[in-house]
Amino acid sequence: MGEWTIGAVLDAIAQAAPDRLMTVCGDRRSTFGESAERTRRLANFLAGQGFGAHRERADLQNWECGQDRVALLMHNDLYPDMVIGCLKARTVPVNVNYNYTPREVAELFDYLRPRAVIYHRSFGPKFADVLPPATADLMISIDDDVCVPQLTGATTLDDALAQVDGDRDIAATPDDVMMVCTGGTTGRPKGVMWRQSDTYVISMNGADHDSVDEIHAKVTHAGAPWFAVSPLMHAAGMWTAFAALLNGIPVILYDRTKFDPRAVLETAQHHKVGLMTMVGDAYAGPLVQELRAGDYDLSSLFAIGTGGAATNPKHQRALLDLLPQITLINGYGSSETGNVGFGRSQRGDRKETFELREGALVLSEDYTRFLRPGEDEIGFVARGGRIPLGYFDDEAATRRTFPVVDGQRVVISGDRGSLAPDGTLQLYGRDSLVVNTGGEKVFVEEVEEVLRTHPAVADALVVGRPSERWGEEVVALVSLHDGPQVGHEPLHAHCTATLARFKTPKEFIIVEQVRRLGNGKPDYRWAKAAAAQQVTA
Repeated sequence: MGEWTIGAVLDAIAQAAPDRLMTVCGDRRSTFGESAERTRRLANFLAGQGFGAHRERADLQNWECGQDRVALLMHNDLYPDMVIGCLKARTVPVNVNYNYTPREVAELFDYLRPRAVIYHRSFGPKFADVLPPATADLMISIDDDVCVPQLTGATTLDDALAQVDGDRDIAATPDDVMMVCTGGTTGRPKGVMWRQSDTYVISMNGADHDSVDEIHAKVTHAGAPWFAVSPLMHAAGMWTAFAALLNGIPVILYDRTKFDPRAVLETAQHHKVGLMTMVGDAYAGPLVQELRAGDYDLSSLFAIGTGGAATNPKHQRALLDLLPQITLINGYGSSETGNVGFGRSQRGDRKETFELREGALVLSEDYTRFLRPGEDEIGFVARGGRIPLGYFDDEAATRRTFPVVDGQRVVISGDRGSLAPDGTLQLYGRDSLVVNTGGEKVFVEEVEEVLRTHPAVADALVVGRPSERWGEEVVALVSLHDGPQVGHEPLHAHCTATLARFKTPKEFIIVEQVRRLGNGKPDYRWAKAAAAQQVTA
């Protein structure tokens, strides 16, 4: 069986179903044939500007990149096309978080050293002071129907594509890199370098196909469209969208940067979507509220996929009650591991653990062996087989995160977990967020989940704070629903009814709103700073 490039898979689908709808984003509709042509033109334009691969993979260390990087500062419109066009050109598409401040984007550019930036014009005013980065000699702007001027020196996408009058000799390979920047939940982002063939197989429901005929047969029937509500600038959203479109399934792309539950449900109803994605509580809570308040025909919906952040059990139960026909798919993975496992819940049968995909493992705490199902030890979630090359330009982090254990190269996710007797994964949380209080380890996500079940609690984050008595103490930042307010005692009693006393927060800090990153993930850096400020105030 042969490895495939992502661009070659798109072209194969376009051969079989050129007129089939591939993506819809607002008013823009693209067929597979149109996207194949658009990506071909982008690849040839970039190659004509001298972009591509300058050193082959075999001559590089795992943390080195011999290809030009192209930073994508984009919302969802045309995101798949720009990714695939860059890959066809043998350049490396790199996601940039548009929720970052200009200073944070400038720091990311200093690290990535992109030769080009593709940006939506609406982001121009916010990032004008840091665009273009010093390393870039090309900027391409995409019109997204806003009345703002194009940045000086930028070329419009339409002009770039119109300049192409033939095909250049570009031979993309399965070894070419696709880079995913981590979310920066607990530290600065890192560029995770995947061979494009590996990420296609691991995270996009792909395979090593025997021939183009195998792809043609697989995409004979389109099926109901998937709705990618999550931002494609984050791995979870991009992987889900690509898992659909690279299997010939049309994808509806959310056409806004801010989450609007009414717009989401109206879009799902209008397009009769079959599967919809979301990001944890930041999306689930508002969706539940809107489903209760509105009247939507979502009979076509057979599944909701959630990933990238935890979804509280009360929201999971509410979604399954309000949409009893669906399967709720909790996806678990990371930029470094790809899709590790899924928990599939239905009404009256909610799963607490994850069914593991091929290559997923749990490594012992001392990194010496792999745990077996039913062992009591809480180890580290890991993966072997098709895993990333490493972190861009960071030898030390690559060697640390991608060690060889028992003769096998693995990636260690940083998440703690154990294997249940049936071989499924019990997930506890990130090791970097474990609070060691008085010699006891507390996984903050477990405490957060309990706090969010309190009827007065809208959201909660839990962190550790230095303590003279305990070394670290558990602190909760809590936002409340409108209505009767609650204080320390009721929240403390609620936690101790379910948790050991050492896991119960020593202090509950009431905040107007719990901060989350643009992808819905918790902003633990803010939470730690707020908890520290409270003790010094």
